[in-house]
Amino acid sequence: MKNFEEKLERLEQLGSDIKKSDVSLEEALKCFEEGIALARGMEKELDKIEGKIQMLMNQPDIDGASGKKPELDLFSAMDE
Repeated sequence: MKNFEEKLERLEQLGSDIKKSDVSLEEALKCFEEGIALARGMEKELDKIEGKIQMLMNQPDIDGASGKKPELDLFSAMDE
């Protein structure tokens, strides 16, 4: 799979498949195993991204003018 969004979509599909009333135990187990593997891989990707963000946040100002660390306002739109 190419990107994080596609992986998330697949994970959501696996969750939906498991909840179906006509899914066999074997099929549910296969979906669960795939989902766990996918979630672990995604967690590793998120950890890498978080590490990169932390590095960027802790870098000194290039121009040195502001003296402040950059602020990320990633979730403000969700609060509104």
